[in-house]
Amino acid sequence: MSMNSYLEAHKERFLEELLALLRIPSISASSEHKGDMIACARAVAASLMDAGADVATIYETEGHPIVYGEKISDPSWPTVLVYGHYDVQPADPLELWHSGPFEPVIKDGKIFARGACDDKGQFYMHVKALEMMVAENTLKTNIKFCIEGEEEIGSPNLSTFVANNKALLAADVILISDTAMISMDTPSIDSGVRGLSYIEVEVTGANRDLHSGVYGGAVANPATVLARMIASCHDEHNHITIPGFYDDVVESTPEERALMAKAPFNETEYMEDLGIDSVYGEKGYSTNERTGIRPTLEVNGIWGGYTGEGAKTVLPSKAFAKISARLVPNQSSAKITEKLLHYFKSIAPAGVTVKASEHHGGEPYLTPIDSKAYQAAAKAIETTFGKVPVPVRGGGSIPICSLFEKELGVKIVFMGFGLDSDNLHSPNEKYDIFNFYKGIETIPYFHSYFAS
Repeated sequence: MSMNSYLEAHKERFLEELLALLRIPSISASSEHKGDMIACARAVAASLMDAGADVATIYETEGHPIVYGEKISDPSWPTVLVYGHYDVQPADPLELWHSGPFEPVIKDGKIFARGACDDKGQFYMHVKALEMMVAENTLKTNIKFCIEGEEEIGSPNLSTFVANNKALLAADVILISDTAMISMDTPSIDSGVRGLSYIEVEVTGANRDLHSGVYGGAVANPATVLARMIASCHDEHNHITIPGFYDDVVESTPEERALMAKAPFNETEYMEDLGIDSVYGEKGYSTNERTGIRPTLEVNGIWGGYTGEGAKTVLPSKAFAKISARLVPNQSSAKITEKLLHYFKSIAPAGVTVKASEHHGGEPYLTPIDSKAYQAAAKAIETTFGKVPVPVRGGGSIPICSLFEKELGVKIVFMGFGLDSDNLHSPNEKYDIFNFYKGIETIPYFHSYFAS
């Protein structure tokens, strides 16, 4: 199917506008970027107005602002709420980037920049799709936008905003592009995402770093103790050993597993891409199942003692780890966080004290594939790709999903056009220009199918 004529005529401008947005270093985690966050929110609001929105308002929060926009054409039409985020992950480690994270470069048809795919390139497709529908007078739905600036730090102020603005955000469906497809040859739709539970553990031994010759072997070493505690979280089958961890897990049926197994997966290519010689994980499950339908527990960071250049023979006073669990349907982040915190405190040996604290969490989410909204998305993708999309379960987490459903009472559809190989949260994040245009071309079909 050839590119829509309006898109064809304006595609260079669409790309330039996205690159301008990518140049703003909107890192929500860093207080020194507060000004960039405000500048980015303003740029998003301006882009909505330019695209034909009736209203684009910047709402202040306790943290970074939320941009709300709308194009209400006919109160009797269905309303689609588009959610996205303009904040991005920090760019560290900078030395691994081939080009500046906030100086977008186009190479081999791909845009390299922080936020290219997650989520500036993806939410911006919806802004341009709006422009296209307004220009061609093909709108069949009312469209609202909620583009926040705190997704990468756990959306601490979104729940208050949503709870206080239910009428403003009222919609018949929520559309999110913050997920990936298997490939452009095998289009897919995420029918669910995992939840998240995130804790930090601090182990303290002696009141100061000690000489490892004088004290080693006689005083507990927090780094060794912490390593042992973490190692105890899995058994030899990589099954999580924390008591009660699997209590609420909804096991996928053999039928669901068979449907998921239809997704093409080349294990050799997967390993080559990652530079590993073997996959690893819970016994009895495929790689795609391990990252989709099974809960996991991972160390995100671990440190303590002397890590500078050369040798310094110390027995550290403290050791730290950041640990997160990904959760599947019916697991509760509050319950699992409680279990994690309790586990680390309960297995602490004598000679050390353990402090465990919570960072943030989010609930798992499932979209029923027989729902009208999912069907509209599947039909839209089939229209522009010429293939029926495969339903898959995303490995990541979008904690705001359960919040939206609870407050607004509507279902969410994920229409992501990224790829798992787009280096989200890693150096050299990228987004294929082809995918960007394909999204802009496909999104209007969702609106028309959802309306009919």
